[in-house]
Amino acid sequence: MCGRFHVDDTTVHAMEKMVRDLDRRMQKICTGDIFPSQTAGILVRRDDGKAWELENMRWGFAQYHKKGRLINARAETALERKMFRSSVLHRRCVIAAKHFYEWDAQKNKVAFFREESPVVYMAGFYNRFADADCFIILTTQANASVCPVHERMPLILDEGELDDWVFDGRFMEYAFRKKMPALGRVQEYEQQSLF
Repeated sequence: MCGRFHVDDTTVHAMEKMVRDLDRRMQKICTGDIFPSQTAGILVRRDDGKAWELENMRWGFAQYHKKGRLINARAETALERKMFRSSVLHRRCVIAAKHFYEWDAQKNKVAFFREESPVVYMAGFYNRFADADCFIILTTQANASVCPVHERMPLILDEGELDDWVFDGRFMEYAFRKKMPALGRVQEYEQQSLF
C-alpha cells in the first residue's frame, strides 16, 4: 500500500522537463507530502499521445457505497475489478515522487527512495469523476527492501519504461509481474534493541 508520497522541487523539475509545451497558466504543482484526496501533478498522455502532459489530479477514486477513497489498486487483480479495468487498459499514468511512505507495525513512518535516482516513478491510472480527474497508484508484493516494513509497495517504473507503461499493453502485463528495484529507506524513529 502507498498511503502518502512526497514531491519536492527536484521532482517537479523532472516532470516539467518531460513536458515539452508546459502550459505556464497551469495551476501550481503541489510540493511536500501528498495525502489521499489531495491534488498532485500527474504525467499523462492524452488523445494524440505525442507529448507528455502534466496535469493536476485528485488522489483516489470515490467509493460508491462507502465513505473514503480508494487510493491503491493491486496490480494482480486490477484488471479483474470492474471499477478499475477500463482505466487500467486505457488511462494509465505516472506518479513522480521523491519518496513514498509506508508505516511499520509500531506505526512509525518510513520513507522509501531510489538511491540511484532523485525521482521514484510509480505506475498508476486515472478516470473522470463528476468534475475532476482522479488517479490511483498500483501496488505489488513488497520486495526485500520494503517487506520488513509492509507487505505491499507501489509498482515502480524505471525512467526508460514510462512510454511503454502508458502505450504498450504487453509491457503493462510484464510490469505487473516485474521485479521491483532495491530501495533505500529512512525513518525518523527506529526502535533499538539492547540484545
